[in-house]
Parts: sequence; C-alpha cells; structure tokens
Amino acid sequence: MAKLKIEALPEDKPVKVSVELPASVHRDLVAYAEAVGNQSGQPISDPGKLIVPMLTRFMATDRAFIRTRRACHPGKRGDG
Repeated sequence: MAKLKIEALPEDKPVKVSVELPASVHRDLVAYAEAVGNQSGQPISDPGKLIVPMLTRFMATDRAFIRTRRACHPGKRGDG
C-alpha cells in the first residue's frame, strides 16, 4: 500500500470550527480516515480530525502561499 501523506493525528488542544462539506467530500474524508486507520493501526472515530493535518500539509507545501507569507511577514520562517 502506498504511504499516505497524513500518518497520525497529533495531540493538541482543539479549537472549535464549524464547516459545511459537500457530501462527496465527506465520503472521501471518511474513506481517507479509514485508510489512515488501517495504515497506522489506530482507528479514527472522527474523520473531521483529519482536516487540520490536511490543511497544515496543504499550506506547508503551497509554494505561492509560502512566498506570499514571507513577503507579508519578512523575517518569519512561515512554519507556524
């Protein structure tokens, strides 16, 4: 099986955010959570917990966002 980009969920203090997802995105999120659970051996009971690591990885690898962030905040590394 190919290695997934999201491996495990970090333990962190949560902040409540409400978002509406299209049903197809939710189905994919549930399927992704199942794949992560199978790969890690730790079932994920709440697929919504994948959203943070997914967004984090997306923003960390978006080169245009990184350049824009550096331009707006010179001297900051842009990693959090």
